[in-house]
Amino acid sequence: MITDRSAPGETDFDRERPRLEGLAYRITGSRATAEDVVQDAWLRWERTDRSAVDKPAAWLTTVTSRLALDHLKSAQRTRETYVGPWLPEVAVAEPGPAEHAELAESVTIGFLAVLERLGPTERVVFLLADVFATPFDEIAAVVDKSPEACRQIASRARVRVREGRPRFAPTDDDAWQVAMAFLAAAQVGDLDSLVALLAPDALAISDGGADHHAARRPVIAERIPRFVVNLTARLPDDVDVVAQPINGEPGLVTYRDGVAIMAVALSVADGQVQRMWSILNPDKLRSLTSPPIV
Repeated sequence: MITDRSAPGETDFDRERPRLEGLAYRITGSRATAEDVVQDAWLRWERTDRSAVDKPAAWLTTVTSRLALDHLKSAQRTRETYVGPWLPEVAVAEPGPAEHAELAESVTIGFLAVLERLGPTERVVFLLADVFATPFDEIAAVVDKSPEACRQIASRARVRVREGRPRFAPTDDDAWQVAMAFLAAAQVGDLDSLVALLAPDALAISDGGADHHAARRPVIAERIPRFVVNLTARLPDDVDVVAQPINGEPGLVTYRDGVAIMAVALSVADGQVQRMWSILNPDKLRSLTSPPIV
């Protein structure tokens, strides 16, 4: 006997909403845009004759992907003229327990940054095929291409992603220990410890946009310790610094008067910090809430 495990009164759309928001976020790199896209998809769902929809999940995936692709295409020019490195908007604390490894990795800042190598159509095809396991005939309907063309696009995108794919994985206890040791060394200005905790090819990448001070180019390994110490020293005295996951990786958030002013995520592999991602653009920190009152 099949048991219905859905919540009382839960609709097809309610069940699919978290997945759709996750898909739209990975396509656009913006939580706010993802929420708008899914809201638009819901409006279209409400106007649709449900009796004519054989597979609600597939229908919603197609509509959401098309809307997200349209947003991504329109945002391309803005990203090309963006001041300094472009990093995605902080979206989630950490993946849920039901998310498999591929899905968890695909929400990290590093993975989303690698996806910027792809064109809009490539990005959508790759995510649908490799992350969300969508059949190619359904992907074809999203991008208006044949299934065979989508297979070729996915194959090319896979190669490009593999070339820049991070070696690190979403957070675990060992990664947290390394990250916290790194951040503690930064607070006290311990340059030797910072050097020891950094991978030889480490990079520090900052996104402040046009209006907030941040490194305009990636900082290479030997310059990161001094960069981190200077960044820490510039923090105002009246801030709260809270360790918390950033898109599934160890990180910290700096709050001032209850408002997030900086988020730092650390990508760790083999006991060393491989990447340091600093986001200072306030438009990309809106999803972070105030720290808990102790």
